Amino acid sequence: MEVPRRTKDNGITGIVYRIGKHSHTACPQPTCKLHYGEEQVDQECRTQGGGASVYRTCVGVPGVPVVCMRTAHGAKVTVYLSFIRRTCRITLNKMCGRYVLVQKVEVLEKRFGVKAPPGLQFEANVNIGIGDLAPVITDAAPTQLDLFTFGLTPFWAKKPMYLFNARSEGDRNAENDTRYTGGLDIINKPAFRKAIRSQRCLIPADAFIEGTTKEKLARPYLAFLTDREPPFAFAGIWDHWVDKESGKTIRGFSIITTVTNSVLAQLPHHRSPVILLPEQERAWLDPELPLAEVLSMLRPYPADGMNAFPIDPAIRTPGSNNPAHLAAHGPAVRTEVELRHSLELVLQGMGSSKRNAR
Repeated sequence: MEVPRRTKDNGITGIVYRIGKHSHTACPQPTCKLHYGEEQVDQECRTQGGGASVYRTCVGVPGVPVVCMRTAHGAKVTVYLSFIRRTCRITLNKMCGRYVLVQKVEVLEKRFGVKAPPGLQFEANVNIGIGDLAPVITDAAPTQLDLFTFGLTPFWAKKPMYLFNARSEGDRNAENDTRYTGGLDIINKPAFRKAIRSQRCLIPADAFIEGTTKEKLARPYLAFLTDREPPFAFAGIWDHWVDKESGKTIRGFSIITTVTNSVLAQLPHHRSPVILLPEQERAWLDPELPLAEVLSMLRPYPADGMNAFPIDPAIRTPGSNNPAHLAAHGPAVRTEVELRHSLELVLQGMGSSKRNAR
């Protein structure tokens, strides 16, 4: 399998995933299937240039995380469709697609002033990924802890989309300039414009996992806060989608992202999740909060309250929930800061987090 290369199609520069003709991972049949959980996105592989190489030509939805299953050799490649054009555009491991939450339900109840409904169960997870169930607190039930799917599907969608990130700038600031002061176009994006106004949520987390811009999760880092104890809360939005055929409802959420701060920029990485200050959390859930005040919270977390260190690349395997993968594999970005959040502290709540039916 060759390294993704830059190309141009219809005047838009992006990454095209190239599969060498003689590679053992080449599509064994004229068509392949892309799967995510039980959902499927059709794609066809076609030969270009007289059989010199095979490219993906996809039919799907931008932002959908999928795993390519090649039946001949069982190879898997996780990809994220960022553009749908005549040639499939993909990028790997977008920000922020993995995070850590190891707190017990009782700790979350006390920290956020909520109660879990009878029967709610959550297992500590050091590698929450797209499609996983994770705790949230929504504006619709601000005193209740719920479990939603990581990955939002807008109510109007024809198929599940699992949009796990929502850019605060929308289509603006394509360069991810940290000095950007323009409009926050999340309010105009069809998938998010309703949710940002009336379907906001808190997403509890202890830390998050980020890869470098170039090497992605082949070179992962654990990012955490140093100015307060976990858990903290990402700024999130949520929606519910009903499968018209099965009647199944998916309640999903997205983490809102913004430009990077100086800690994440040193990885380097170009985006950052929006982490709310404690005093902002209740306001974020206030349905009466003016939109201008909502948008004013979409800023990167202060760098002097954050740090990160490299961890085991094995964490990139979806579903891998091994605490040992969070052990430091090198010095922290901010080496002058005493690492209060050692592995033991980050994992202080590790263990089964269950709330049995009453």
